[in-house]
Amino acid sequence: MVYLSRIYTRSGDGGETGLGDGTRVPKNDPRVCAYGEVDELNAVLGLVLASVPECPEAVLLESLQHDLFDVGADLCVPLSESEQAGQHLRVTAQQVARLEAAIDRLNAHLEPLHSFVLPGGSPAAAWLHFARTVCRRAERAVVTLQQHVPINPQVLIYLNRLSDLLFVLARVANDNGQRDRLWKPGQFREGEPPS
Repeated sequence: MVYLSRIYTRSGDGGETGLGDGTRVPKNDPRVCAYGEVDELNAVLGLVLASVPECPEAVLLESLQHDLFDVGADLCVPLSESEQAGQHLRVTAQQVARLEAAIDRLNAHLEPLHSFVLPGGSPAAAWLHFARTVCRRAERAVVTLQQHVPINPQVLIYLNRLSDLLFVLARVANDNGQRDRLWKPGQFREGEPPS
């Protein structure tokens, strides 16, 4: 359990922060950047839920917020060769499988796409598309981290699957894709868009 008695500690005033294992690193360390992007994604999901109370799959979205704290906890504790199973909170294949089951369940009711979807439509869909792009940025930050140090491979898989789920959720929020606005390649190359 997490216990916070003080909010400020002054320990980060010099531009460093502490990882979950006590190691001090600069605040722009690739590991800190990666879990910072995950934190931003979690905040965007909070905006979805706060801004659109009737958002479909609200319970699922809240469960994703809990998962994203698990992702951040995983990333903030470096892997060690001597780590024992269960010693630290790590993202699991079961969490990824839960995302895949949700994607399959929700996508089964959607018409196949014949073009890319423009972000937008309903307010919930617009927020979910924004969350998807933040998720992709978090995924890229984790790839950067992975190029420097070993990480739990389930973290990257989880974020990859989550971005897919957020895309599907955006379509669900657009009346199961009925309000999706599709990209029309090159439509406005020759002149102004219609007014």
